[in-house]
Amino acid sequence: MGHTHGHEHGHHHHHHQEESGGAPLPAAFDTSVPDEALTPEQQSRRSLLRRAGLLGAGLAAGSVLAQGAATPAYASTGGRKKDGFLWLAGDHHIHTQYSSDGKYRVGDQVRQGARHGLDWMVITDHGSETHAKIGVEKVNPDIQEARDAYEDTLVFQGLEWNIPAAEHGTVFVHPGKNEVAVLKQFETDYDGSVRGASDATPANEALAVAGLNFLAEQVERRKVKDALMLANHPARRGVDSPHEIRGWRDATAPGRQIAVGFEGAPGHQAAGIATPLGMGRARGIYDNSPSANSFAGYPLESYRTWGGFDWMTATVGGLWDSLLAEGKPWWITANSDSHQVYTDTAVRGGPDSDFTANGKHTDPVYGGKVDLTQGDYWPGQYSRTHVGADGFSYAAVMDGIRAGRVWVDHGRLVSGLDVRVAGGSRWATLGGALHVRKGTRVTLTVDLGLAGGPNWAGFVPKLARVDVIQGDVTGAVSDRDTFTAPTAKVVQSYEVNKSTGTVRLTYDLGAVDRPVYVRLRGTDGNRSAVGLMGAAVDPAGPAVDVVGDADPWKDLWFYSNPVWVLPS
Repeated sequence: MGHTHGHEHGHHHHHHQEESGGAPLPAAFDTSVPDEALTPEQQSRRSLLRRAGLLGAGLAAGSVLAQGAATPAYASTGGRKKDGFLWLAGDHHIHTQYSSDGKYRVGDQVRQGARHGLDWMVITDHGSETHAKIGVEKVNPDIQEARDAYEDTLVFQGLEWNIPAAEHGTVFVHPGKNEVAVLKQFETDYDGSVRGASDATPANEALAVAGLNFLAEQVERRKVKDALMLANHPARRGVDSPHEIRGWRDATAPGRQIAVGFEGAPGHQAAGIATPLGMGRARGIYDNSPSANSFAGYPLESYRTWGGFDWMTATVGGLWDSLLAEGKPWWITANSDSHQVYTDTAVRGGPDSDFTANGKHTDPVYGGKVDLTQGDYWPGQYSRTHVGADGFSYAAVMDGIRAGRVWVDHGRLVSGLDVRVAGGSRWATLGGALHVRKGTRVTLTVDLGLAGGPNWAGFVPKLARVDVIQGDVTGAVSDRDTFTAPTAKVVQSYEVNKSTGTVRLTYDLGAVDRPVYVRLRGTDGNRSAVGLMGAAVDPAGPAVDVVGDADPWKDLWFYSNPVWVLPS
């Protein structure tokens, strides 16, 4: 069976190069830079890396996470690859004063992201007529300024695309002289709001695919070095149908894919905190019901989050598994969707703020009180997307996302994750495919760096359990609106119940005689329930979040992207 995306770990694959030939390691990662020479943000990042064991200390000698000082912060070595990966934490969904419902300067969001341990961020103000006309250009100097001010943070320019006939999506490009021009033309020609193309019609669905092909063409013509799209909060309104998601995934050639995944967990995670201390809404602001444009096949449960994660990801044997069972790449991420932050004291600047005329709100000012009516966190404060990159560069982050070397966590439940599936002399990691002879015995090895220190709520989270989820690769579906995968299930659970140190878990897949994939999920164990597909599939999955009473810090999870095993 063909595997359209996979390369065996260690095989050469194409990388875009930076103009400078690559960037040096950030100071926090560079052990030749003494602690006292670091800024507060860099010191915070270094302390996180030390807790994860990624600076050559604190892990057992046998762990694949453990490295000597010569290769700081690299997660693993193996195969024919000389070095391992630099695991960079980031957030691809962030709003500023250039969004009609935003408030903060670009520099505010980047400063906060750096403080909260992020290495890369994407500024994604809303697609709109105003943004397309002036905002996409006016935000760029602020992004350039932030890039200069925070040299240890990669700051991408993107936008939140109103996907024609569907929900929103992050679109972003590799920085360069044409980044504004390409984003401006894309937004003008293919944004559903700008084009009046929001309804679920075949013509609008085709416009979305045309937009992705436009981006692919810009990369092909070298207008920009790379471009990516990730669908945002996909189940929130039920308007991202399974066939549309498959259409985005299949729009461009494998290896040059533009649409590569969706938010496994949405932002707005503080929205579920009960009144009077919070908004009293739903986590993720997932408190919707079906509408005329919603896909009729989705159950009512899909309009809620489950342990803070989107129903498409949280349901074992559900939509995400149905995509993975086709043997094609489709990855998950997590982010803040940060607009206005819970417990912040800033308010939008004065009454002279005219967003329509200026394309931005005036700068925020001190509001004189703590705001408990908002549902967002700062970038990196609660949600993180960890990308295995070949180096510290924009191209390396984009390559890592496209390759699926990604795991996500809430509340700093774990500090490091290394996954390898091995058979014979070969192995593969997240997003990869292990090619072996039929009947080869295959083993999954997982090394976890536990929290080791307090999160941004001030406590040290404890990892209670890790689940291994496995499914068969059954090939392309005949019905592109399929959103179940009957073979996917939890095949092994491990009790951990620790906050510090490291843990190694192993799972024996046996003598593999058919194509399969495995993925991981972990929890603090505070809230769980039998999964929607039944106890035989998922005996203790995330519970549906209660609208109006869902404190996100009391329900922490991590998820990894899959690894395939393809016998022949």
